[in-house]
Amino acid sequence: MTPPRTRAKTSTRQPAKDAMRIGWSALLVLGLSLVIATAAWAEEKTIKSHGYSFFGDLTYGPDYPHFDYVNPDAPKGGEISIATLGTFDSMNPYTRKGRGGALSTVMFESLLGEGVNAPAPADVYAEYYCLLCETLEYPPSKDWVIFYMRPEARFSTGDPVTAHDIAFSHNLLLDQGLQSYAQAVRRLIPKVEVIDDHTIKFYFAEGVSRRSLIEQVGGVPAWSKKWYDESGARLDESRLETSPGSGPYMIDDVDVNRRIVYKRNPDYWGADLPFNQGRANFDKIRIEYFGDENSAFEAFKAGEYTFRNEGNSKQWASNYDFPKVQSGQVVKNELPDGSPPTPNGIVFNLGREVLQDKRVRQAVALAYNFEWTNESLQYGLFEQRASFSQDTPLMAMGVPEGGELAFLKSLGDLVPPEMLTDDVTVPHTSKPDRLLDRRNARRAMKLLDEAGWAVGDDGKRYNAGGEPLRLTFLLNSAGSATLSAVVENFMSNLTAMGIDAVLEKVDASQYTSRERDRDYDLVFDSYAAFLGTGTGLIQRFGSEDAAYSLFNPAGLASPLVDAIIEASLRAEDSETEAATLRALDRALRYEFFMIPVWYKAVHWTAYYDQYEHPETIPPYALGFLDFWWYNEEKGAALRAAGALR
Repeated sequence: MTPPRTRAKTSTRQPAKDAMRIGWSALLVLGLSLVIATAAWAEEKTIKSHGYSFFGDLTYGPDYPHFDYVNPDAPKGGEISIATLGTFDSMNPYTRKGRGGALSTVMFESLLGEGVNAPAPADVYAEYYCLLCETLEYPPSKDWVIFYMRPEARFSTGDPVTAHDIAFSHNLLLDQGLQSYAQAVRRLIPKVEVIDDHTIKFYFAEGVSRRSLIEQVGGVPAWSKKWYDESGARLDESRLETSPGSGPYMIDDVDVNRRIVYKRNPDYWGADLPFNQGRANFDKIRIEYFGDENSAFEAFKAGEYTFRNEGNSKQWASNYDFPKVQSGQVVKNELPDGSPPTPNGIVFNLGREVLQDKRVRQAVALAYNFEWTNESLQYGLFEQRASFSQDTPLMAMGVPEGGELAFLKSLGDLVPPEMLTDDVTVPHTSKPDRLLDRRNARRAMKLLDEAGWAVGDDGKRYNAGGEPLRLTFLLNSAGSATLSAVVENFMSNLTAMGIDAVLEKVDASQYTSRERDRDYDLVFDSYAAFLGTGTGLIQRFGSEDAAYSLFNPAGLASPLVDAIIEASLRAEDSETEAATLRALDRALRYEFFMIPVWYKAVHWTAYYDQYEHPETIPPYALGFLDFWWYNEEKGAALRAAGALR
């Protein structure tokens, strides 16, 4: 049962009281002193808590025994193994250089905790609970925050995790981290102060929204200052050696481009914390690397690894009929997914001049036939995504009304008039019986004509200067065969419209490099869904870092979007926040920088029948690495039957 929501406690530092028997003049002085002391008392009133949410409400009280969705009696032991495609040459994912290994952040903890490749807790949104800290303290203004750290926290080397390590990690991210992150954070967090070995204070800039600031500093990964000082390593370099972490897992083995193994730290300092009960249950997590999807799937069938979170509709619909599934050795299951789907799709590089004309983007989008794709290539298993907050209360619908309409009107000329009167932008519909929908093709050709791309004698489109309309699509050759087929058919439709459409399939390493450099016209990529506001919206959708932000693959730079994000950050209540975020969804869809594709509301899972999970999966994480567990008896039966390698 979910405990009643609590609010963080308010604490004060009491002014001293003077003795009573004094003369009249002393009483006057005392009266003045009391006025000053009362003002100081008011200024010093603070909130002290075991966790944080912006509005102060926390689902779990200070004495919570464990999160509601976990099995606190889950046994520890066994191994879970998964597959990933491509290559890696680094265990440092915090740099643009190289390709970071899978789960290479899993060793690190922060002041406010997270799960193993999952949020924690995973049954609530935008609530954060102490892990490396015992408590945090901040004023109602949220001008600063103090974290009181757990003195028992240790790195895997046995060295204590101190406030000096947190300050070092914070500054290292600013000095050597990703540019888009560093510039955004430096503006917001001008100062950090180490008060003592286990107390650290962060100061926030004047005049900026207080949204996301406390959880931002509370989420800084704790790296060992001692290790960096002794090794001379830099955060902005590709390397296989890493700082020791303080988390439940540590690196066991790294075989470049083949596998990575993490093992549970038997001396993990935080094993008995309520935050960790029923979690981090596997002794080992193994990741196997494969060059393509087919070889990865065949390896799963052979028992080379044990868990698949399937994303390929063709595999799911037609290939899970092998003998181990039929015998029950492999469990095929659909589990609910309560998170809004990832906003993925075909992203336009807005830095390319040809794609800065919205009519061209709209015409290109009409070449994508979701209905035919879903029926012919994806077994009818998907729905089409429209929103950046799909199927949530923040999804914009119809014409703006109520608080959303009033807010949009308050932005004045920034808002195009049609946004106030027209229905929100939704994906076009197509006929499923043929790849090229003729009605949509006619609409697309008209848009291209209007944009100045006329059809030449050879059937190709050219502008007034005689330059051809040429678009390149960057695709990872190690990716899904189904995705490749989707893109190839989309490109075929572009060609039929007179566009010189070039598909560039490159290996995983080249893909990563070119994607980071935005060396593409079109790419299949994603943004992040949102259920609330936060400064992360600036990184993903804001103008200031649009030229280089890795989180903004389109390079979207919109004054309207900037203004909406800023207003959402300053919202004083949840109703106003929701109105601004519905407006944000509406504006992002209006800007039309991505062709939305498909989504599903369930997780497709397949795994060898040696794992168990809580009866109720929390809405915000599948959690197979975080709160599932191993059944030793079932695992032994599988090994005895020769099902596993």
